[in-house]
Amino acid sequence: QVQLVESGGGLVQAGGSLRLECAASGNIFRFNVMGWYRQAPGKQRELVASITKSGSTGYADAAKGRFTISRDIGKNRISLQMSSLKPDDTAVYSCGAGWNTLSIDYWGRGTQVTVSS
Repeated sequence: QVQLVESGGGLVQAGGSLRLECAASGNIFRFNVMGWYRQAPGKQRELVASITKSGSTGYADAAKGRFTISRDIGKNRISLQMSSLKPDDTAVYSCGAGWNTLSIDYWGRGTQVTVSS
């Protein structure tokens, strides 16, 4: 059973920073891709950033230049460093793992990020 556990969410003022962590049970090399997704109230879940087995990264336009996805293979975790946060970034952020960003097999429960203006 694969478990993904997110941490690091919270309340931050606009312009601030947060770092999210996703800890996986077992070797993250099992997954072809891992990513961070977010879902704001009344909106569909969207991909924020992804990282492949080879280490290639990808970002949604809204995240480019402000967010950085990284991984620690030894600790079986990925992170999302978020800076210059905006109220529009308010959402539940979830970690996903699977074959590709559209085919996620495993999800974490998510962590709430709230950005106040």
